[in-house]
Amino acid sequence: MKKWISLALLSSSLLLSGCQSAYYGAMEKVGYHKRDIMVDRVQSAKESQQDAQKEFSSALAEMQALLAFDGGDLEDAYNKAKDEYESAQSAADEVSNRIEKVEDVADALFDEWQTEIEEISKASLRRNSTNKLNETKRSYNSLVKSMRRAEAKMPPILTAMKDNMLYLKHNLNAQAIGAIKGDFANLQTDISSLINDMNKSIAESNKFIESMEQG
Repeated sequence: MKKWISLALLSSSLLLSGCQSAYYGAMEKVGYHKRDIMVDRVQSAKESQQDAQKEFSSALAEMQALLAFDGGDLEDAYNKAKDEYESAQSAADEVSNRIEKVEDVADALFDEWQTEIEEISKASLRRNSTNKLNETKRSYNSLVKSMRRAEAKMPPILTAMKDNMLYLKHNLNAQAIGAIKGDFANLQTDISSLINDMNKSIAESNKFIESMEQG
């Protein structure tokens, strides 16, 4: 337990300094290698996508409730929908942040791996290690492509949500609600597509983590 607490504190302090190379070096000294960090970051990215799925679904549900509004406090219903939109925006930002961290450690890991391959004198061992590196890179590239594909669908959805939220803010009445009902149908389709792509990315993450842990 004490070891994990010290690792967490070390991780936080070094990440705050913004010096990734120093961070990786310090973590390696306590037995936590780039490969371990990469697995952890892919896991974190996967979890952030799962969180984003929930937040986008919740935002959609609140907008649906707002559009079906029939009596009561319209401003209160709007505020609930607005809060869910803001949560979805935060979740999207976290997904992007965690994907970037995966890419950062992958670059460091693959550079180190290639450098170490060049230090192997026996040809057969060097060849086997090169094959493993290339296999891992292919798996990683497929994973990141899947993550980025899902990520790219979030900004247009958030933009459409924001447009509708601002329009409703300026026109809190039944006529304004009616005006955005057509856009809502498109949002439903887009969010369903986003969740489907995230499910594919989550499956890719699980597959990649399993291969790294076995490797």
